Amino acid sequence: MMNRIKELLKKYEELILYVVFGGLTTVVNFVAFWLLNKLLGEEIYLVNNVIAWFVSVIFAYVTNKLWVFESKSWAPRILIKEVPEFFAARLFSLFVEEGGLWLFVDKMGFDEFSFSIFGFDFTGKLIAKIALAVIVVILNYFFSKFIIFAKKKKEK
Repeated sequence: MMNRIKELLKKYEELILYVVFGGLTTVVNFVAFWLLNKLLGEEIYLVNNVIAWFVSVIFAYVTNKLWVFESKSWAPRILIKEVPEFFAARLFSLFVEEGGLWLFVDKMGFDEFSFSIFGFDFTGKLIAKIALAVIVVILNYFFSKFIIFAKKKKEK
């Protein structure tokens, strides 16, 4: 039984690590978004979302590079390829998220669905952000796995 678990962990190690670090990236993004909304005001939630995105993308690049896709090199020729591709892919998913936030909040009235749990306010903006996070995580995984950190097949 233990051998089977080890085999499954090894087989799905990359995906498991992506989910873990993707979860942490999402936490970084949500905490930054929530704090910025509290500090700067929710009326500029789209600006706050972009700032939170930038902070979380830096975190995501480093964790994805080192631990998920094991691209350990910091050589300029590698960074010149990876960094623009990573930010471009994340920029695409940011546009998906920004468009979704605008649609849910400004056009569909998600702010009507606010509630509190243990003193933490779940505003309509945060609820919309949570829903969109699922789409964004899936998009980002495919971009990272198949484009940015794609490994060249080795001859056996």
